[in-house]
Amino acid sequence: MFFLDTYALIEIIRGNQDYSVYAKEPFITTRLNLMELYYSLLRLFDEKKANHFFNFFLPSCVPVGNETIKSAMRFRLGQRKQKNLISYVDCIGYFVALENNIRFLTGEKHFTELRNVEFVK
Repeated sequence: MFFLDTYALIEIIRGNQDYSVYAKEPFITTRLNLMELYYSLLRLFDEKKANHFFNFFLPSCVPVGNETIKSAMRFRLGQRKQKNLISYVDCIGYFVALENNIRFLTGEKHFTELRNVEFVK
């Protein structure tokens, strides 16, 4: 099982062959990632496609607890001090993955050196 960040979700939708194996695996994500996905699909395609994939991925969403948010924001601050600017949503997703003891799937360069990450470009 994997946590799919927004980058991974978009690459699966685009049909990136490097992500095809992950599309067949069980995964989780959050509504925050779906928020980013919906916006990206509106920008790249249209509302019909955005609605379709929002609804398609919705059953895979897990809740985000208060302590997860706090831990993720402490992590983000620490990364920022190291000039590693990770988005709020990515930090939260990374901590959801850690808390669920699953790999965080992404193509975001900020995660190449972090533990528990499956980096695919």
